[in-house]
Amino acid sequence: MAKAPVLTPRADDFPRWYQDLITKAELADNGPVRGTMVIRPYGYGLWERMQQEMDARIKATGTQNAYFPLLIPESYLTREAEHVEGFAPELAVVTHAGGKELEEPVVVRPTSETIVNEYFAKWVQSYRDLPLLINQWANVVRWELRPRLFLRTTEFLWQEGHTAHATYEEARAFAARVQSEVYGAFLRGVLAMDFVSGRKTARERFAGAINTLTLESMMGDGKALQMVTSHELGQNFAKAFRTQFVTRDGRQEHVWQTSWGSTTRMIGALVMTHGDDDGLRVPPRLAPVQAVVLAVKGDEEVLAGVRAIGDRLREAGVRVDVDDRTDVPYGRRAVDWELKGVPVRIEVGPRDLEHGTAVLVRRIPGTKEPVAAEALSALLPGVLEDDQALLLEQSRRRREDRTVEVTTIEEAAEAAGSGWARIPWAALGPEGEARLAERGVSVRCLVAADGSVPASEDQPGNVAVVGRAY
Repeated sequence: MAKAPVLTPRADDFPRWYQDLITKAELADNGPVRGTMVIRPYGYGLWERMQQEMDARIKATGTQNAYFPLLIPESYLTREAEHVEGFAPELAVVTHAGGKELEEPVVVRPTSETIVNEYFAKWVQSYRDLPLLINQWANVVRWELRPRLFLRTTEFLWQEGHTAHATYEEARAFAARVQSEVYGAFLRGVLAMDFVSGRKTARERFAGAINTLTLESMMGDGKALQMVTSHELGQNFAKAFRTQFVTRDGRQEHVWQTSWGSTTRMIGALVMTHGDDDGLRVPPRLAPVQAVVLAVKGDEEVLAGVRAIGDRLREAGVRVDVDDRTDVPYGRRAVDWELKGVPVRIEVGPRDLEHGTAVLVRRIPGTKEPVAAEALSALLPGVLEDDQALLLEQSRRRREDRTVEVTTIEEAAEAAGSGWARIPWAALGPEGEARLAERGVSVRCLVAADGSVPASEDQPGNVAVVGRAY
């Protein structure tokens, strides 16, 4: 009788496969309050690596990290009408504390534009104080009606950048720079995820923004996931909070602003983009553990051998874990590492040790071959880079193969059943967008005819990328 699969096959039930993998790869558990989650050590290790990689790129733009309070006076949110209207259904409001009713309710941070502006208004006096570039790593709460681990949770972790500039042009350029140099470079270079870079429609853009830039990736089931966004806020929040500065020629003006963010949703994207029926496949540049050296049996010489290989690989700059838990059956340990998606497994048994070899198992292409143990330090860096490139190519190929060109709303809705569609925005427009939304299909972004990000929603030749989304 055939053994039951460890995971529900993706082709049978993609959502169930996703839940199985989150649990069995020990990424997260549901929290005690509906919509919350406990991120387990392996899942948090992925987030820490994401933080490290993005934080370095954020700081390279001249942005500095700071921290703002979790609790925000309710009155702050009401100052920017469109903003509060957009977030009202998701707010968690504290009305009692310390055993009594509060004089003014406070909101648990859904995003920080309002409280940031309260302090930007104090810190910015002159053009000499600009640009002001701030980022924070924090948690936020948005009351989620249909939670799903990592993808949509009531509380999640993120980074949010907030900047103030002297001119519209500077703010616009900075939002585009973050989208390219921070987010785009990270997604392709570290997460090995292909994406489409575009502009959100008025219907989809951030509440209170004048423009939202987005990077959209295709998941393994053909649905879209909004990976990151950068918002041009114009002067909306500056006017609401009187964030002003004195120009070089002595005039008083409001600053121009941006905000931008990425979240633990990227862990869910990692699962759905690169995972297969055997578990995760973690891109080598991201992986907390790039290679595990696994002792097949508990022979003392074998244990000494795997530890020596681990030491040599660390010296070569590889992030290594040595699995010498020989009281746990080899097969179970091998399956666990497969589930966790560690890029390379190096297996050593008594016979391998005798012949000076090891079995090199590459998780991403799914290959297995004997290699000389002494060659591993020189071999592995190239193997890891090859496998990183393979994941990105597979992500790109999926998007290209499952995106079709259409000319009608009916064709767009049909195509969204298995992937994405590209339709001229002139043939769709806001009215067609609303009709698609009734069928659960959204405009993920607008792109220019040449594939670049359009300067405006009504730029001639714009193309709408549409699909179903998480």
